[in-house]
Amino acid sequence: NHLADSTSPYLLQHAHNPVDWMPWGQAAFEKARREEKPIFLSIGYSTCHWCHVMERESFENDEIAAILNNNFVSIKVDREERPDVDRIYMLFVQATSGGWGWPMSVWLTPELRPFFGGTYFPPDSRYGRPGFGQVLTHIANAWKDNRAKMEASSEEILKQLANYAATPSEATELNQELFESALPLLRRSFDAEWGGFGSAPKFPRPSVFNYLFRIYATGQDSEALEMTTFTLRKMASGGMSDHLGGGFHRYSVDRFWFVPHFEKMLYDQAQLAVSYLEAYQITDDPFFAGTARSILDYVLRDMRHPEGGFYSAEDADSADPERPGHKVEGAFYVWKQSEIDALLGNPSAAWFSLRYGVRPDGNVEEDPHGEFIGRNILSEAVSVAAVAQEYRTPEEQVAAGLEQARDVLFDARSHRPHPYLDDKILTSWNGLIISALAKGGVLLAEPRYSNAARTASRFLMTRMCSPETGSLQRRFRNNNSAIPAFLDDYVFIIQALLDLYEAEFQVEDLQAAVDLATDGLKAFEDMESGGFFSTAAGDSDLVLRLKDDYDGAEPSGNSVATDVLLRLAHLTGVAGFQERAERSLLSFSMKLRQRPVTAPQMLVALGRWLTEPAQTVIRCRERNARVEQLLQEERRVFRPYSILLVITDEASAQLRGLSEFLAGLDRKGESTIYRCANFVCQLPQVID
Repeated sequence: NHLADSTSPYLLQHAHNPVDWMPWGQAAFEKARREEKPIFLSIGYSTCHWCHVMERESFENDEIAAILNNNFVSIKVDREERPDVDRIYMLFVQATSGGWGWPMSVWLTPELRPFFGGTYFPPDSRYGRPGFGQVLTHIANAWKDNRAKMEASSEEILKQLANYAATPSEATELNQELFESALPLLRRSFDAEWGGFGSAPKFPRPSVFNYLFRIYATGQDSEALEMTTFTLRKMASGGMSDHLGGGFHRYSVDRFWFVPHFEKMLYDQAQLAVSYLEAYQITDDPFFAGTARSILDYVLRDMRHPEGGFYSAEDADSADPERPGHKVEGAFYVWKQSEIDALLGNPSAAWFSLRYGVRPDGNVEEDPHGEFIGRNILSEAVSVAAVAQEYRTPEEQVAAGLEQARDVLFDARSHRPHPYLDDKILTSWNGLIISALAKGGVLLAEPRYSNAARTASRFLMTRMCSPETGSLQRRFRNNNSAIPAFLDDYVFIIQALLDLYEAEFQVEDLQAAVDLATDGLKAFEDMESGGFFSTAAGDSDLVLRLKDDYDGAEPSGNSVATDVLLRLAHLTGVAGFQERAERSLLSFSMKLRQRPVTAPQMLVALGRWLTEPAQTVIRCRERNARVEQLLQEERRVFRPYSILLVITDEASAQLRGLSEFLAGLDRKGESTIYRCANFVCQLPQVID
């Protein structure tokens, strides 16, 4: 079909379906108008489990394909490449059905206005859902009999969505009460027994951790810290954590963090690494450092492009060795007791099975699809000390034996059929992992992470730019960058550049961040009401222009844009950055007051706005052992809203014209420490 020439891995997965799929674009729209057919829009992504299920059940079904081909123009969209299209029609599906998720199925008029939608549809009636073929036939008949009514309805629906998206909310006061407003709501939803917020399914939401850590740092709220560190421990010990290969799966289907949805996403690894790094910085507990290392090591090992960028995801499904031709969720990760016994022998097998909850008959009790019969998901069921006590063996000996056992099983697992790797490189998600690697290099004193962050940054600033225009692009694959970048691409890169600058103090990073914020964000800013649109103006393929303000699996572009503008204001002293951030905060302030838990990362930005800018600067001739010692001492303390910099003589010269405040800090002796608040410094401390 028409997807065969696509670059998107998701679209290519559907290139051989009997459905006559077309990619999003004018050719498909014109075909719908010419043939006067409604559009069936299917949105998903390459590692989406239920997207695979719907493909097998419906899109590979000749009878269903015939209904689609005869009555609709069918369009496939990769939500990770085109989040702009996904957001518009997801807003419609949420507003009309109350549900959300992928695959998303939406029916549009030839003018791209939605009139009906949902998510996954089974091929026939089941799970309380109508069968997909039945739905298609009903919509096709309704279009033939009542087209004018359906078009009028779609026009009215679009007007309502446009009013919802465009109506600016009345501003409210930006104050400490607003900053703290999400805390009591999170406290009430906290699961004190298993960690996390709310009930099953449980998704990691690192923006909540970011917020709670900053509530702790600014007010010494011990409960905010305890809720976060307890949750991070439970997540790391549960089945959602890959105990052999490192990294985290997407989410847990239960409240225990035990049975995961097995896909691995780059954005989860990046954000969770930062959460564990900050937990380590606050508590000095090596457990958090070890978890952060396991995440970053996994990413460097399995998700890195040869030129330094990072791939997007690994699938949940993989081939079942016992059933050739069948793909099963989690097949790569689960174990039979007999496999472990054969590979490890005793006593290692017995130690390992007790430690990780392995049972002869399998350890998954709730298994509605029968995918884990006789198999075990690894989770830390008991402590190493408990294993040692049970087998009356020194704890050090048991710990060493378990480490060796993990190595043996990891090696054996590596010979299994691997999950599918989505090898496209996305600018926004790479920005997130650069931030994590930059922080990891500093807090874990690990040059590998710092070097990887630097290499990935160079990759983004060169390979992710259009060779014709030099403009930033969203996606890179097969030696080709494409799709003009969206707001989150710009602001996640700016954030990464600032994290690199505060990690390594190379002025070119600050300069690049200033340039992107000054010029790149102009295409997205709402000069009338404040805040930022997710897309640049002028795209005729989009029926709505939205402002994303929900901090979900990823932080929203507006939340990060607001925060990085404040960071730039505190680094450069440029009032314009501060003013743009304030306008953004005011534009979302009423939504924050009404629904604070939806935007914890925006509350993080509000906390920065409320906190007096503080800068600690080590001004030196050059970086030497004494400077590194001072730097290490300062970094031991978690000060999320303070800036810590080293400025050498060379860097001071480069900062002229970029940050007059920083460039104006003179060196006295070999090294000088300046402690400043709101750009006013105490008497400098001379270090010789």
